[in-house]
Amino acid sequence: MLHCRFIVISAVTALAFIVTGCQQPENSKHMPDTRSIAEENLGVAIFAGGCFWCTESDFDKLPGVVATTSGYIGGTVVNPTYKQVVAGKTGHVEAVKIQFDKTVTSFSELLNTYWLTIDPTFEDGQFCDIGPQYRSVIFYLNPEQQTLAEASKEALAVSARFDQPVVTEILPATEFYMAEDYHQDYYIKNPLRYAYYRNNCNRDERLEQLWGVSH
Repeated sequence: MLHCRFIVISAVTALAFIVTGCQQPENSKHMPDTRSIAEENLGVAIFAGGCFWCTESDFDKLPGVVATTSGYIGGTVVNPTYKQVVAGKTGHVEAVKIQFDKTVTSFSELLNTYWLTIDPTFEDGQFCDIGPQYRSVIFYLNPEQQTLAEASKEALAVSARFDQPVVTEILPATEFYMAEDYHQDYYIKNPLRYAYYRNNCNRDERLEQLWGVSH
């Protein structure tokens, strides 16, 4: 079983990924100064979709997303560490806090993207990462987000797209703790290790099976 953590790969393995066409993230991240966005136009969303390296990478690609932060939410321990969270004993979930420009995108549009990045039928984890700390959750920050999230989930459930029930949770946001620095922008800092992890987790293969889209 693979977990969202450092994976040591040899030069031969790295070369194999390049030769076989494994796409690697660009070593840059568009990160506008959020101070240039009027406060009333700056929105926040928090999504848990398994490994936060992958969730962060997926949302950084979207127009209107101005910042992403990997972290932990939903647990009972104050200032949890990565080791505590992945052990599954704190109640936290790996998640990403997304800041977005509401003049460019919306919470509803982020929700639409979120579904396409997860397996909403997987109850106790996501892809190769097993355990409640990797489960899919939409954390709402206000009643409007709650209403939109619940309506979006209901629409997916009644669409009969899946034979299994949609089990993604919708919960009120609690204290969000920023993950350790080495987890932030992991796909940029460690592109080969990230590509190795994502490929071996069969994340994109499963997403294509579910949604018919490539990532």
